[in-house]
Amino acid sequence: QVQLVESGGGSVQAGGSLRLSCAASGYLYSSYCMGWYRQYPGKQREGVAAIDSDGSTSYADSVKGRFTIRKDNAKNTVILQMNSLHPEDTAMYYCAAGDTLVPGPACYGINAWGQGTQVTVSS
Repeated sequence: QVQLVESGGGSVQAGGSLRLSCAASGYLYSSYCMGWYRQYPGKQREGVAAIDSDGSTSYADSVKGRFTIRKDNAKNTVILQMNSLHPEDTAMYYCAAGDTLVPGPACYGINAWGQGTQVTVSS
């Protein structure tokens, strides 16, 4: 059983930056995928960025060039660095753990979700 805890959300001005962290505990398969999703009020959850066990990454078109996903294996943590934030980036952001990276971006076979962290970007 994997437990995920997000942190780093907050409120920033447009053009600013935030760094989201997802700390994982419990058992992880040797091959795994970690991803970030976001959800707007009244909308379905959508993939933002994902990273596979070998370091391969995938990003939503709307965040390419602005967001970067990376992992810190020593800390069992996945980082989402968000730069040049737009008001449309305002959403609840969720971390997820799954089996395999797939285009979307997404992780196939999600086993666990975090509780979410709010990101608010003001104009």
